[in-house]
Amino acid sequence: MEELITYFENIPSWQRSVILVGGITFFWILEGVIPLFRFGYRKWRHALPNFFFTLTTILVNFSLAFLLLKTSDWAVQNEFGILYWIPNLPLWAFILLGVMLLDLIGAYTAHWAEHKIKPLWMIHLVHHTDHHVDTTTANRHHPLESFVRFFFTLAGVAIIGAPIGIIMLYQSLSVVATQFSHANIKLPKWVDNAISLVFVSPDMHKVHHHYVLPYTDSNYGNIFSLWDRLFGTYMKMRNEEIVYGVDTFPDEKENSSTWGLLKQPFHKYRKPTTGGKS
Repeated sequence: MEELITYFENIPSWQRSVILVGGITFFWILEGVIPLFRFGYRKWRHALPNFFFTLTTILVNFSLAFLLLKTSDWAVQNEFGILYWIPNLPLWAFILLGVMLLDLIGAYTAHWAEHKIKPLWMIHLVHHTDHHVDTTTANRHHPLESFVRFFFTLAGVAIIGAPIGIIMLYQSLSVVATQFSHANIKLPKWVDNAISLVFVSPDMHKVHHHYVLPYTDSNYGNIFSLWDRLFGTYMKMRNEEIVYGVDTFPDEKENSSTWGLLKQPFHKYRKPTTGGKS
């Protein structure tokens, strides 16, 4: 365990890049072998705006990384945060709890807020208006959302008292987990169900990308499925009934344009056609 944390404390940027690119490549290939849906789209053309937003996400997080480091160093030096307020935690529990709480605050809570607060929803909309969800959708976030999510993660680091090694471990796991859950792959149902008992599985997350409420407002989890089950936001739906996109922004041409997506958060709020955000 000590070696694991030491590795992630000092993980080079190029190795983090390998995790990102390697994950996309692996799931991209797997999508061709065991696809959930046969979209019949031009995969590279679909991927281009998603890769653009992946790049902006990297740039935002890279430019603000010093804040994570300084916050983490302060918390560790002052033994401030949940991890230091629980006495006699063994190292494995220290690491596991740190990763889980970062997932709760930095991902689940951020995601929930983006669906419940109208201005944040308009920013998050870019992620949901993909009509062909695949592994490249994982990092399809407007630059403004990258800032929102970064500051939720920063708050998590401060509240938890997470050392930099745990932060880097969490972020590496998060990248692969989101690529996996968005991947257009079909697993045997029993395998997907078994995975979803602990982790967010592809079938579980696809429900979240259904185009109408209440399904859009469910299954917010990032790495762990525990939070949705615990807070009552877990839902199921048959794969064949899922329709990707958002009911109030149905223009597929605009939703496939990088420029159109950059402008999307600045549209006037549109009330969903069925229930929800009123």
